[in-house]
Amino acid sequence: MRAVLCEEWAGPERLRVVTRDLPDPGPGEVKVRVRAAGVNFPDVLIIQKKYQFQPELPFTPGAEVAGDVIAAGPGVERLRPGQRVASYCNLGGFAEEVIAPADNCFVLPDEVGYEVASVIVLAYGTSWHALLDRAALVAGETLLVLGAAGGVGLAAIDIAKAAGARVIAAASSEGKLDICKQYGADGLLNYSDENLREGIARLTEKKGPDVIYDPVGGDFSEQAFRSIAWRGRHLVIGFAAGPIPSIPLNLPLLKGASLVGVFWGAHTKREPDRHQADMARMLDWLAQGKLRPLVSHRYSLEQTPDALRDIAALKVVGKVVVTP
Repeated sequence: MRAVLCEEWAGPERLRVVTRDLPDPGPGEVKVRVRAAGVNFPDVLIIQKKYQFQPELPFTPGAEVAGDVIAAGPGVERLRPGQRVASYCNLGGFAEEVIAPADNCFVLPDEVGYEVASVIVLAYGTSWHALLDRAALVAGETLLVLGAAGGVGLAAIDIAKAAGARVIAAASSEGKLDICKQYGADGLLNYSDENLREGIARLTEKKGPDVIYDPVGGDFSEQAFRSIAWRGRHLVIGFAAGPIPSIPLNLPLLKGASLVGVFWGAHTKREPDRHQADMARMLDWLAQGKLRPLVSHRYSLEQTPDALRDIAALKVVGKVVVTP
């Protein structure tokens, strides 16, 4: 089978497509024929040795896929060959086949296609865990989403609107905000043209957002937190802007507010039963049409470096996929 291979810690340009054999699935594993693989910001980091988890070289990147079960390893009873699944495989997704943990595979409803399924596990799983679990967002509250037109940002808008919240989308261009508006954002803030704090005050009648969804980091984090509502929850998702911000601890005190860490990957391992229940409910919402993931572009296996460069350059709207 063909697979993208990372043989040295470097940028996407050093990746290459090779032909290699994949072993049979071991205990608790399944082999999946990959129909689509979601592309995520951690994929950019992991090939450069900049991610929390660092695999041994060489390896195939790609953390989430959708496809068909080819074979099940010993002890796997829930899955069988021929079933359509989405999977958080962690590594190996940018390939024609992948070995995935059976516990991280989810049978797809008939209404859900491969491309949509391949982008829901990580981005939507992260946003679901962040908003409905860590922040306990409820109907009627106001959510501010930074980097709102990215994959996790649009997922946050989608989930929050389905949960009955009011959503303010903050992004760097009018084109990106147009996409957010199509996803149901109630307020739009272009932080390239307007001061972030002034925009938040304008759109919340100076009350501030109840929840802040922050996958950006950098200078925006402190500005947003200074505008948060009383008893607000600031969700620390990631640092797409690069720098990891330092927020003075007097700010949570003065606002009666919380900084809430969101480490979805650790959550899936430490709380597997809760993760399975969340995924089942999320797939049900997806099948009912309550959620509408946006797949904006498709890349071939050979174009995987282009997909990663576009993600790194923040050129991506919604989600993109590699289709082996």
